Amino acid sequence: MKTLWWQTVGTENCHLVLLHGWGLNAEVWHCVSEELASHFTLHLVDLPGFGRSHGYQAMSLDEMAQQVLDAAPQNAIWLGWSLGGLVASQIALTHPERVQALVTVASSPCFSARDAWPGIKPDVLAGFQQQLSEDFQRTVERFLALQTMGTETARQDARTLKNTVLSLPMPDVEVLNGGLEILKTVDLREPLSTLALPHLRIYGYLDGLVPRKVVPLLDTLWPQSESHVVAKAAHAPFISHPAEFCSALVALSQRLN
Repeated sequence: MKTLWWQTVGTENCHLVLLHGWGLNAEVWHCVSEELASHFTLHLVDLPGFGRSHGYQAMSLDEMAQQVLDAAPQNAIWLGWSLGGLVASQIALTHPERVQALVTVASSPCFSARDAWPGIKPDVLAGFQQQLSEDFQRTVERFLALQTMGTETARQDARTLKNTVLSLPMPDVEVLNGGLEILKTVDLREPLSTLALPHLRIYGYLDGLVPRKVVPLLDTLWPQSESHVVAKAAHAPFISHPAEFCSALVALSQRLN
């Protein structure tokens, strides 16, 4: 049976939906959920096939976005980290009336490196897909290690991410492969250029998966959006710099009200 795991925390007027990244689950927000719940009504969700959301097969980006939207409040700030950023962006594009603001964290509209576009080399993502079938757990651990590399708290942050994965059943290889396929193929650069909603993009300066070179490119492509770079963070700024992360979200909500 398909069950989408969803938890609501807090009673504030402003709703905030948090979408995690590839291979992980909603426990990744543990370090910021208490602080955020004092400012927002938080909605924590395990994406279909991840964590406690059982019974799902690999999905397209549009299918995943629709599954999450069906369980969501009528109006909310949608925040997505990494792969979750693509899901939140897709919801903002297809159902803007349900989105008060879009926040993407360490996310790119196009994760794959293309002509004159910085990103993850396609053969690296293809390699991860190949390795998943050979050594499932080690491949996920390698991907998590990439996410914290270079920060002052890299070892501790990597341990936090690893514990988040290991605290719950691992997703099926098919679901993980489906997520990598989305990262490899989706390109939302042009569709998001016409987005009329408030759009905050948060990055880590040291991020090895979403290079900081994308920031000025998107500043130009999406002049209506706003970028915030966390100076000493990598791919998980909410883990390495929770206070700065939460402050940026609270400031956004104050501008909306």
